[in-house]
Amino acid sequence: MSVLVDTQDVDIKSADGKLLRGGKLSAGERRAAIVRILDATGRVAVGDLSKLTKVSDMTTRRDLEALEHEGLLKRTRGGAVSVTSLSYEPPYALRKHANAGAKARIGKRAASLLREGETVILDVGTTAVEVARALKGRQNLTVLTSNLWAAAILADEPGIVLMITGGKTRNRERSLVGHLATRAFEELVFDVFVMGVAGVHQEFGVTDYNVDEAQVKRAAVDASQRRIVIADSSKLGKVAFAKLCDLDQIDTIVTDDASQDALSAYAADDIDIVIA
Repeated sequence: MSVLVDTQDVDIKSADGKLLRGGKLSAGERRAAIVRILDATGRVAVGDLSKLTKVSDMTTRRDLEALEHEGLLKRTRGGAVSVTSLSYEPPYALRKHANAGAKARIGKRAASLLREGETVILDVGTTAVEVARALKGRQNLTVLTSNLWAAAILADEPGIVLMITGGKTRNRERSLVGHLATRAFEELVFDVFVMGVAGVHQEFGVTDYNVDEAQVKRAAVDASQRRIVIADSSKLGKVAFAKLCDLDQIDTIVTDDASQDALSAYAADDIDIVIA
């Protein structure tokens, strides 16, 4: 069955977050767009995707094959269907293309909330990497992270004391998990935890995809006095598999422009909403 995708319902964006109207997408951007369309519709057709992304049917089929290999979809005759669940985590290589412009703005705004002299836990994930980029050149900060992407960015910053948790690495994510990672928080108390998430929901609270990473994040919540959630607006109202904390444990959400109904709901929970 063909499902025609309306570009007014599913925006196609470049890596910098700009809407594309006739522009050419990279392979990564195309595949991120396909995953986004599947999230919205549950089913896609090759012909519709080719028209939307302005590539040949053969290129679209190669994209679908690559995404199926990553476990992101199941190919069908003439298209593909979604296989996502609450525990499904899109690969890092795809997530970094999704809402990239918004994530960069969120990273800069979250970094601006960190004061000189503070001790900071910086979480894993693509938005946290943008926070790390925005911290370059800052002075008198102590940063602990289990995010090896972020650690590589901050390793040579003279004004930042960088600490890395122990633990084992997650394949392709470059995050550290396990009891050695959680032990890093047992004897330390930090001013602030900059927290990446998969979902923020009024009833189910703050959630993430991976159980092992959630264990580390919960330890970071317990070891911090202030918690800042960094989440683009696509994560507001969403629920993932692993519970991190309740909303009353969150002080601030840094997000991009979203519906006023969604934002006012979280403000009612006495959470500061910061728009990047």
